[in-house]
Amino acid sequence: MNKNSPIFTLTVAVVLCLVCSVVVAGAAVALGPMQEYNAKIKKQRNVLEAAALYDADADGNKEIEAKFAKYVVEVPVNLNDGVLDDSIDVASYSADDARKDLDASSPIQDGPHALVGYPAREDVAIAYLVKNDAGALDKVVMPVYGKGLWSTLFGFLALESDLRTIAGLTFYSHAETPGLGGEVDNPRWKKQWVGKLAYDDSGEPNVTVQKGGVPANDPQASYKVDGLSGATITSNGVENLVNYWISDGAFGPFLEKIQDGAFTLADAEAAAAANKTEE
Repeated sequence: MNKNSPIFTLTVAVVLCLVCSVVVAGAAVALGPMQEYNAKIKKQRNVLEAAALYDADADGNKEIEAKFAKYVVEVPVNLNDGVLDDSIDVASYSADDARKDLDASSPIQDGPHALVGYPAREDVAIAYLVKNDAGALDKVVMPVYGKGLWSTLFGFLALESDLRTIAGLTFYSHAETPGLGGEVDNPRWKKQWVGKLAYDDSGEPNVTVQKGGVPANDPQASYKVDGLSGATITSNGVENLVNYWISDGAFGPFLEKIQDGAFTLADAEAAAAANKTEE
């Protein structure tokens, strides 16, 4: 075949494309398990970080897995009524997929704690009950998300066992402006959330991210954190998403069941054990 002919050039191009496709597809298949493992570790690390159990200087992947297995119980919660959904396989469940499925999601109702920018949310979300060394309930960690300025912020919010005091807030995925809205990742800003009160005395979500900062003598300081400088929209988004996910429209009914004793850590452990058996 004439190497200078159009047919030769086309043949070479087709062969190269096929070879490259095979290589890329093979790499994707080969790397699939590693990518799934890394995603699992990332989730576990962020849950532990929200619960103040992650040590960035000491915890590698093995330590993260060991701590998660020792202290954390995963439970699939039906957000519509706060009960567990034992039809859900925790290991394979995708809240992102459910949110796009009309049969697995519900419209977000208008009200003081609606999730801005979302017409619907998934019916089932995975909650994480965190035990202490004595085996008692120490914290409840909930996945949260909401709109910032440029992106959706995905993270975890942890409440202490009183289910009113914030134990931690962390975000693991967003595309906010570095140095401005991106400061949601700043450890100093995240530290402000620890010890703040999520609910007022009437039981209503009452978190405020205050533009300009919170004065030390503010009588409502227990419910407020400093806004992000130059990032009002991101700050408002964080305030909105936190208040929504602890409201009656999201995890509120589940938290009430724990508070009332209608759902216990023992129930969660039994459900988790049954879920693993079914796998």
